[in-house]
Amino acid sequence: MITTLAIKNYALIEDIRVDFNEGLTIITGETGAGKSILLGALALLLGKRADLSSVKDASKKCVIEGHFQLKNYGLQQVFEEYDLDYEPQTIIRREILPGGKSRAFVNDTPVALTQLQALAPHLIDVHSQHETLEIVSENFQMEVIDALAENDSLLKLYQQQFEDFKTISEKLSALKLQKENASKELDYNTFLYNELQQTNLKKLNQQELEETYETLNNAEAIQEALGNVNKLLEEEQIGSLQTAKEARIVLGRIKEYSKTFDDFWQRLNSVIIELEDISNEIGNTAEKIEADPEMLFQVNEKLQTLYKLQQKHSVSTVSELIEIEAGLEEKVNTTLGLDGQIEAFEKEKNSLRETTLKTAAQLHNKREEAIPILKKKLEATLLPLGLPNARFQFEFTASEVFRSNGTDTLQLLFTANKGLAFGLLKKVASGGEMSRIMLAVKAVLAEYKKLPTIVFDEIDTGVSGEIANKMAGIMHQMSKTMQLLSITHLPQIAAKGDHHIKVYKEDKNEVTATHLQILNKEERIVEIAQMLGGKNVSEAAIANAKELLN
Repeated sequence: MITTLAIKNYALIEDIRVDFNEGLTIITGETGAGKSILLGALALLLGKRADLSSVKDASKKCVIEGHFQLKNYGLQQVFEEYDLDYEPQTIIRREILPGGKSRAFVNDTPVALTQLQALAPHLIDVHSQHETLEIVSENFQMEVIDALAENDSLLKLYQQQFEDFKTISEKLSALKLQKENASKELDYNTFLYNELQQTNLKKLNQQELEETYETLNNAEAIQEALGNVNKLLEEEQIGSLQTAKEARIVLGRIKEYSKTFDDFWQRLNSVIIELEDISNEIGNTAEKIEADPEMLFQVNEKLQTLYKLQQKHSVSTVSELIEIEAGLEEKVNTTLGLDGQIEAFEKEKNSLRETTLKTAAQLHNKREEAIPILKKKLEATLLPLGLPNARFQFEFTASEVFRSNGTDTLQLLFTANKGLAFGLLKKVASGGEMSRIMLAVKAVLAEYKKLPTIVFDEIDTGVSGEIANKMAGIMHQMSKTMQLLSITHLPQIAAKGDHHIKVYKEDKNEVTATHLQILNKEERIVEIAQMLGGKNVSEAAIANAKELLN
């Protein structure tokens, strides 16, 4: 339950702090006094997106802080599920900074807004006038039935299975689309791959092929050039090698005279050895080179094939072609392997479908058992609320179409009078009837769903007199097992509260501000008398107020 609410710099509120107690707390005040501001601040505390326009002074920080006593509500697992620090006395704080940025804290630990929004339903159920329309929603009606059927764990299991089913269905659809697109390209990719594979790229050395081609293509010129080189090196009269040898002989006569001459001799000797080696290799190479038209043709064919492939794939090296070949092989194999993957996914999808349908059937059966109980309790609760002939009819059917909460469809039909046909609740119930039905629903839920705090914002809209008194009795009964806050304009309901808070506006220094006042017994009498008869309180109004309070 909420024990304290502190608000700074929000709307018409400068700085207020209010403590709440167990039981039924009544909140009253004139229209426009600021009761809705309290709800707005509470909504921010529970994860509503912040709006800088709601800040009183945009140059200052807006802070809303709530203290919650959670010791007896078993929420440790909920906090753990949402990765939050649990404390029996939990403090939630929202801050709106001057620049408009918003921050949230749970027990002084920064949290994401999504975490706060996930935690909120476990702390406070705020029922506004707008939310009375929730009762006509099929999802809300199913939630009520599930609460009575105690379907929480089963529903979570179904939702996880349904999520898995959706995931595998999406993967299967994507795989089928991939196959459809890949099949269109399969023939072309296969042709390109085979073309590259047949070339046997890994055994090709482009540089060697090009050198071989140039050598064979110019064999005669090469032989002639090598022969001339050998002649220049080895000819007896003018050959470089012969001249160098004669020079070595001359140096040999004087090398012993000086280390310098000996170095000359050594260096010249090394040159002669190198020249002899070059001459021998040139000779051997010249002998090996001969015109080979057949080999020249084969080498040229390989090179032309290689050049065409490089041009086709816009690359310049064999290694790049090998990479392209590997990529094409992967594409072809992936496409050919899609059928096996699709078959495996189909089996998994069918298996998940069967599992999810079984869980949905369990949900359906438990709901069918809960519906008569809900119908009986709602009609019994509405009996003293001026709807003695109220009757409900649940059109509840199962299908094989998965929805977020099962495979069931539900239509809630209603009639308030004998002899009249049932009609859809949203079409046949008046505003006052809707308010009473929603109160009845909340009263029934209170028996099955342990909630720390519930807030009613004028749930009494459209009722008065003795009906209002009966509604107040139901609220008071609910407040014995939970904390209940009720914003009301009806004195009958205000008189049933265990605690009473008045919201009022005050002008000071030409600035309007909203304030809260916890009323004592005498102040409550005056407040309720004003609710009965207006600002000019009469003796009769005072007497009526005292009678209501007693």
